[in-house]
Amino acid sequence: MSFLHQALVFLAATVVAVPLFKKLGLGSVLGYLAAGAAIGPYGAGLISDVENILHIAELGVVLLLFVIGLELQPSRLWNLRRSVFGMGGAQVVLTGVLLGGVGKALGLSWGAAIIAGFGLSLSSTAFALQLLAEKNQLTAEHGQLAFGILLFQDLAVIPLLAALPLLGRSDTPSTEAGWLMAVKAVGAVLVVVVAGRYLLRPVFRAVASVHSQELFTATALLVVVGTATLVSAVGLSMALGAFLAGVLLSESEYRHELEADIEPFKGLLLGLFFIAVGMSLNLALLMREPLRVLALVLGLTFLKALVLYGLGRVGLKKPGSALSLSVVISQGGEFAFVLFSLAVSFHVMERAQADLLVLVVGLSMVVTPFLSAIHERWVAPRFKHKGPQREYDVSPEEDHPVIIAGMGRVGQVVARLLRARRIGFTAIDASAEHIDFIQRFGNQVFYGDASRLDLLRAARAEKAKVFVLAIDDMAASLRTAQMVKEHFPHLTIYARARNREHAYRLLDLGVTHLIRETFDASLTMAGDVLQELGLTFAEARRSVERFREHDEALMLESAKVFKDEKKMMEVIVRARRELELLFEKDEAEQKSA
Repeated sequence: MSFLHQALVFLAATVVAVPLFKKLGLGSVLGYLAAGAAIGPYGAGLISDVENILHIAELGVVLLLFVIGLELQPSRLWNLRRSVFGMGGAQVVLTGVLLGGVGKALGLSWGAAIIAGFGLSLSSTAFALQLLAEKNQLTAEHGQLAFGILLFQDLAVIPLLAALPLLGRSDTPSTEAGWLMAVKAVGAVLVVVVAGRYLLRPVFRAVASVHSQELFTATALLVVVGTATLVSAVGLSMALGAFLAGVLLSESEYRHELEADIEPFKGLLLGLFFIAVGMSLNLALLMREPLRVLALVLGLTFLKALVLYGLGRVGLKKPGSALSLSVVISQGGEFAFVLFSLAVSFHVMERAQADLLVLVVGLSMVVTPFLSAIHERWVAPRFKHKGPQREYDVSPEEDHPVIIAGMGRVGQVVARLLRARRIGFTAIDASAEHIDFIQRFGNQVFYGDASRLDLLRAARAEKAKVFVLAIDDMAASLRTAQMVKEHFPHLTIYARARNREHAYRLLDLGVTHLIRETFDASLTMAGDVLQELGLTFAEARRSVERFREHDEALMLESAKVFKDEKKMMEVIVRARRELELLFEKDEAEQKSA
């Protein structure tokens, strides 16, 4: 089947399965798995080259870890050290030993039992994080702990792969010394760290100055794929390398733009990854030995959940959060596919054993969305906690109450006042040159077009309360206002209007909190002029306030007909005469008094 026909099959299966499963409340992940099982070699047999598709689709996991790295500043990573190395290490060791012992009791050799036990102790980063993201639980207590454990599991893959040659033998033994492999691995990590710290920001600054969205996206993909390729060449996990690159860019002003550009590719390739997992499930083996396979799947899920629940009670102190943790990462992981395949190559385990374990891992992924749905619907509501959250649950560097779009004259004044009051905000500007100037004074501004929905999501617009629209360009301002009103209606928009037409169009979009750029300054000057001409301060102030009230009422009235020039002129002429009569009346009252 040609590439075009394969793409057609993938897209058709996705479009049919994913909406159906989401409508049933089972989530998109299970929809992708079902689509893969239906079109794979053990289903309709429309596509059979599962291994190559898995290799391509692994890039989705790489992009996922890069995006996660972008969202995790080094300071937050340091805050997670206990969950990564403490809880993560304990989970891998306890689960690996327990499952390895079960494997040995079931007749596996020592080598096969060790690889099976620790391989099954790994959970699916892609599955778990997708489920947490769909339920907006990545910043919840159990979501943070789950992420820390998953990150340690990614690190644990490295010693497991290194242990394979020691436990078995290879048909094509490597002549490279182990110490040399370790030196190369450390060197690759140092290259990524140095390049990420000193090279990537100038590169993105130069690319952003060209003002080409396509070039910026291509550069972002080049960074991710290049980093993954470098670390993969020395035997490290591609996902781990991409995560490291993301962390190094997490404090740059291009973070939100990078996340927005990578997001579509990440979503498509992750979907392809889940489809490939579904295709790899040996349904023929399931049909031959359904009870045995089902018992292994339930046993794996139960034992992992039991260990995770115990760790959750220690780390989270709350039974509800511990139970949520045990449900979301109780499945097998995608790295088990690689590990078990290599275990066969090194003669650590037999092909039939590896096929059975791969099926068990895949089916445990299938079970997870069901368990999660059951847990969310019937179990979790009983453990709702109304008390205060832990300090890192809602990061002050991520979920700010205010988003400022446009850091020109108006945006900077708003930002300065908010900073003085210690109120967090996320500032976005589309000019790389402008950002460079602002950052000379120690201000943090992110590069990006605030009218893009994906960028607004990356900036956590769903968690903010106020949106300050201070963009210079009127067209971009209106696009942004429309996007915010349509997709984030809970946000209160305070908009800067450059002129009266701009104000009319903002009002037409439903933006009611308007600040006309020069209106207040002009009124202040007009009041000073009146005093210079002989009016008292009180008289001048009364005239200014009277004019302000009348003009604001006029703007609201004329905004309703600003698209009809004839009606607009009628409103303006009538309002002008009304204002003159108003001042004549005031003057007469003052004289009579």
